Amino acid sequence: MVETIEVAAPDGTAEAYLAGSGPGVLLHMDAIGLRPRIAAMVEEIASWGYTVLAPNVFYRDGTATELAPTADLRVAENQAAFLRGAMARVARLTPDRAERDAAAWVAALTEHATEGPIGTTGYCMGARLALRTAGWHADRVAAVAGFHGGRLVTEEPDSPHLAIATSRASYVLLHADRDRSLTRRHVAVLEAALAEAGRPPRQRDRPGRPARLHDERHLVVGRGRRAAGVPRAARAAGPRAALTAHPQRTAQRASSR
Repeated sequence: MVETIEVAAPDGTAEAYLAGSGPGVLLHMDAIGLRPRIAAMVEEIASWGYTVLAPNVFYRDGTATELAPTADLRVAENQAAFLRGAMARVARLTPDRAERDAAAWVAALTEHATEGPIGTTGYCMGARLALRTAGWHADRVAAVAGFHGGRLVTEEPDSPHLAIATSRASYVLLHADRDRSLTRRHVAVLEAALAEAGRPPRQRDRPGRPARLHDERHLVVGRGRRAAGVPRAARAAGPRAALTAHPQRTAQRASSR
């Protein structure tokens, strides 16, 4: 069962979903925010034998209820209006703020999980935060999974993919193959970063898949396409593949480096 707890964060109190028991997994939400879809993902990963924490990373802007969509995001006008606000929140969550927050999320997860290394995962924006967290907390994060991550590679000096070099985690990244924020060139850069860091590149495209958004009705909103559900196996593929070796084999690899 998923419960909502409060986490002491650098600039206030953040609500977070919590479920399960066992090794810890930090689940980073996407830009739409905490909602039933995220709670379902928390519960699914927890069912594999993990303690899962999903914090409201937009806590500075409001509670999950205050920031949640109030209209059907399958309607183009509603989606555009909501995303304008969501993207503004994404912009305000700077790497500096996210780094300070990550320490609070890891500490909160540690309070509830069994002792040992943790995994981190995320969808879309959450995949960026997952990569960054692995770099910021290399001593704790042993497994990283990303599902349809966007802007994992940028021209900025703090591009998320650069965190791979300072991390000690194993990675599994599942990409949309028609995503303007993560092109084939970007995927090649990720592969090179993983190879240079000594991590076998474990990336996979989902053929014919555009970047999509999970709305509050648990559907997937595609760009210019009808709403359609993501198959459960595909949705779980990234996190589960990265976490299957965690905490034992992954922990042994991390501690040996």
